[in-house]
Amino acid sequence: MTPPKQGPLAIIAAGLTFQNPVVLAAGTAAYGREISRLVSLDALGGLTTKAVSVEPRLGAPAPRVADFGDGMINAVGLANPGADAVRRDELPWLARELKSARVIVNVIGRVIEDFPTVVGMLDSAEGFHAYELNVSCPNIRSGGLEFGADRDSLTAVVSQARAATKRPLFVKLSPTLADIGTTAKIAADAGADGITVVNTIPGLVIDVDSRTPALGFGTGGVSGPGLRPVGVLATYKVSKAVTLPIIGVGGVTSADDVIQYLLAGASLVGIGTGAFANPRLPEQIVRQLRDWCARHGVTRLADLIGTVKWPS
Repeated sequence: MTPPKQGPLAIIAAGLTFQNPVVLAAGTAAYGREISRLVSLDALGGLTTKAVSVEPRLGAPAPRVADFGDGMINAVGLANPGADAVRRDELPWLARELKSARVIVNVIGRVIEDFPTVVGMLDSAEGFHAYELNVSCPNIRSGGLEFGADRDSLTAVVSQARAATKRPLFVKLSPTLADIGTTAKIAADAGADGITVVNTIPGLVIDVDSRTPALGFGTGGVSGPGLRPVGVLATYKVSKAVTLPIIGVGGVTSADDVIQYLLAGASLVGIGTGAFANPRLPEQIVRQLRDWCARHGVTRLADLIGTVKWPS
């Protein structure tokens, strides 16, 4: 892949140059191929792939996604074809088709050892630049407790993945953590190169006619515009706890939303639910960012990172 040009929107994060801060969030663009006819992926800073596990996962029963008016709720169940299939079928396509956009592979696991195993299965392949460890997954050895909610489990996941690769590691954290800044510091101390915040918030939507959950699984993850203030606050808290680059995710639908995340301390900003409604939204936001910088006399978007003016 050709290194992207360092224009006014360029951001350097975890040693990688992104031509702009806009990335597609994990799970929203599969592995790129499915949406490549609708969006110019190489116009974006990058994309985070759908989850990858050691073995194939069928995921949750249908329906998996529901619109509730103010946002979206989903329970996909981290369905994916498994690391062998991703390495064989998806990464070669990414290596061949993308010239500038950076690719981050999202990694999941049922037990601690799954994370370094997936990394080891993929690491010698081309077509991607970094990993995102989804530690919001339940650890089946700890009664379903999220890896990110337990200091020892989080340390083990990150340190073991760190030992398996020299590529950058981003660690994705849940908004429900009691102290997200401290959790980010634990991840940093274990070898993380960046932090992603936030994942979806658990929720329940009920169909009042059938009196049953709107999703086949029952509960799911809530996303959409209402999640944005949660994500921006989490970004700010993490930026005060660690010096690592942050991918801010949640509720982004405009360039102003991206700027909010940057001001709060994010280096990159993920778009998810907004791109379901309008697949061309990420490209539109890149153009909006250029216009915003021109209107405000900003010559380097990176200069905005972490510059929010807190009330005195």
